Amino acid sequence: MKTDDSRRPICAVIILNWNGKKLLPKYLPSVAEGTNPAFGRVIVADNGSTDSSVQLLERDFPGVELLRFTENHGFAEGYNKALRWAMEQGYKYTVLLNSDVRTPAGWLEPLVEYMERHPGCGACQPKLLSDAEPGKFEYAGASGGFIDRNGYPFCRGRIFAEVEADNGQYDDVRPVFWASGAALMVPTALYLEAGGLDAGFFAHMEEIDLCWRIHLKGKEIAVVPQSHVYHLGGGSLPASNPRKTYLNFRNNLLLLHKNLPAADLRATLLRRRLLDTVAWLKFTASFDFANAAAILRAHRDFRRMRRDYTAHPSRNLLREPMQRRNILIDHYLRRIKRFSQLSI
Repeated sequence: MKTDDSRRPICAVIILNWNGKKLLPKYLPSVAEGTNPAFGRVIVADNGSTDSSVQLLERDFPGVELLRFTENHGFAEGYNKALRWAMEQGYKYTVLLNSDVRTPAGWLEPLVEYMERHPGCGACQPKLLSDAEPGKFEYAGASGGFIDRNGYPFCRGRIFAEVEADNGQYDDVRPVFWASGAALMVPTALYLEAGGLDAGFFAHMEEIDLCWRIHLKGKEIAVVPQSHVYHLGGGSLPASNPRKTYLNFRNNLLLLHKNLPAADLRATLLRRRLLDTVAWLKFTASFDFANAAAILRAHRDFRRMRRDYTAHPSRNLLREPMQRRNILIDHYLRRIKRFSQLSI
C-alpha cells in the first residue's frame, strides 16, 4: 500500500539484511548519517532474519525505515521484492546498497543529480574503494566494469586480482558496461521492466546480467566517481573457495547464453570451453582437485540450466556488447596490470 508522504525523497536507499547484527552497527550509522534526507530515504529490507538484527534496528536506528519479510527470499529475490515495494511507494530511483558499505556525507547527491540530468542512463555506480585499504579500489566494481570478448569481467582499477591504488586516475564520469551491485543506482521502474536480478544465479555476476539487459533496453550504464563509498567485500566466500569458483564459472556461461548476440554465441562458448579446460588443468596440476571439480560441475549445471532460459528477445540488437580484446592475453602475456594501459 502506497503511503501519502509529500516529503518523500526521490530515492530509496535499500540495504538487504539477513542475520546482519554484526555488520549493521559497523556500517549502517555512516549510511544513516551520510545520506541527505532531501535526496534519499534509508530503508533496511530484512530478509527473514533469525538473529536479533531486527530488534537492533528497532532499538538503535529509529530513523531508518524497516521493511520486513517473513522469510529469506535470497539475495536476488529479496531485492526484487524490495524494489516492487519501492515502486508502490513512488520512489523514482533506488540504490541497492550492500550491508558492508560505508558512505561519507554527500555520497548520494552526485548519483541522483547525474540520473536526473541524463534520462538515457539506466544505472550508475559511485567509485568503490576498499574499506580495509581505503587508498585502493575495491575488487567488486572499482570505478566501473567491462567484459572482454570471452565474457571475462574487469574494471577501471582492477584486472583479475590486480587492484590499483586510487590516485584519481579514474575520476572521470564515463559510460561503462556494468555497474557493481555493491552500490547500484537504478530507475526503479526500469529495474522491474528489465526483470530485476536473476534469482537463478544465486550469487556472483547477477548485476552484470542485469546491466546487460538494461543495455538491451537502449539505456547506458555510467560510473560517477564524484560519489565514492567504501566496501568491505569478500566476506562471504574467499577467492579460493570452490563454491565461488563454481558460481563464477557457471554464471558467466549463463550470462553469455542469455544475452550474447546469436551470431557470436556458438564461437564464444566454444572458446570458453577451451579456456575453462585450461583453468581445470591448472587446478589439477596444482593438486587443487576441489576447484577443478567445481569447474566441471559448473559446465554440467550450465548445460542443464540453459534449457530453462530463453535468450533475451533483443540480444541481437546490441552487436558490440563486449570489448573485442582478450583480457587474458593482455594480462598474462602482455603483462598489463592497470586499466589505463588498455586505452579503452
